[in-house]
This record gives sequence, C-alpha cells and structure tokens, in this order.
Amino acid sequence: MTIFPCKRSVCRLLLVVAAALVLAFFLSAQGTSAQNPAPVPDAAEQKEKINVVADLLTSNSEARFAEFVGNVRATQGETVITSDRLKIFYSERLSESKNPTAGEGAVKRIIATGNVKISFDNRVATAQEAVYNTESKILVLSGPHSKITSGTDSITGEKITYNRSDGRITVESGRDSRVEAVFHSGGSGIR
Repeated sequence: MTIFPCKRSVCRLLLVVAAALVLAFFLSAQGTSAQNPAPVPDAAEQKEKINVVADLLTSNSEARFAEFVGNVRATQGETVITSDRLKIFYSERLSESKNPTAGEGAVKRIIATGNVKISFDNRVATAQEAVYNTESKILVLSGPHSKITSGTDSITGEKITYNRSDGRITVESGRDSRVEAVFHSGGSGIR
C-alpha cells in the first residue's frame, strides 16, 4: 500500500487512473436518452483539464485500486463530482500499460461514498453512495433520499439506477420512504 509521496511509477499510474476515471464518467455524461444520444466529444473537450483533489490518496497495486479520501472533488469543465471518498478499481491492463491514455476500458468500477454530489449537463445527482460500472455505463445511487434533479424536475428514492447509454431510470422506494417524482409542465425534464 502506498500513501503519497510515492515512487515515480506509482504516481504515473495514479494520474492515469484519475484521468481514466474522470474521462469514463465525463465523456458519457453528455446526453443519454434515446431522443438525445451522447455526442462524440470534440478534440477540445477531450483535452479539457481534469483535476482531482482530496486530503489523501492511497493506492494498492496488488488489489488494483486507488482511493481519494477527504473532501474529494473531481472536475472537468462544468462537470463536478464531490464526495467524502472516491475509490477507483482498475484492470491489470492499466497497471501494465505504458500508454498514459489507456483510458476508460482500464477502469472497471468507480465508487463514491459519503455526501456524494455529481453535477453534469443540466442534472445534479445526490446520494450517500454512487457506484458507476464503466462497462455497462450504469450509475447506481443509493441511500435515503437519493435524488436526480434536472431544472425544477426531480426524482427521489432509496435506490436510483440510471443507464447512461439509453437514459433509462429505475427508482426504488425504501423501508421508510416511497418514490417521489416532481415534474413541472413545459420543462425539459429528466430523461
């Protein structure tokens, strides 16, 4: 297990992991409903600076994960992820890769926990935990009062499953609360 400061090879790996994490989420965040398919980002968007800050960064190359802890904030352009912890699981390919743009395929799963807030496009997602599977492009928000807001419209539940490739959303109630949806006529709405 490594805690910063780190060896050059570990630092390089962590930078690749952080970049791949953020790219995996941000590049598919553009518009995801069947009526509004995700556009291919242009070269300027792909080169936009990615910044991840936290109080502590821990990596474990044997278990193939990197974890940002404490006041975590990941940003790229207008997209922001904040949480208490952000853990990135990556495949062996990333640890063996000599290419710093190994990319999205090398990141397997992203888990944000504690006061999670994800702002992207015209949406804001909040939850106690968010799990994103890069292969299936499914984001699962969980915890009491998990919510996705778009403009003045919102959906709330104990568990929200958002399929980013086709825009499908499933909202489940909890033991002590029911699903709640608020829609205003004439708004762009949640899709």
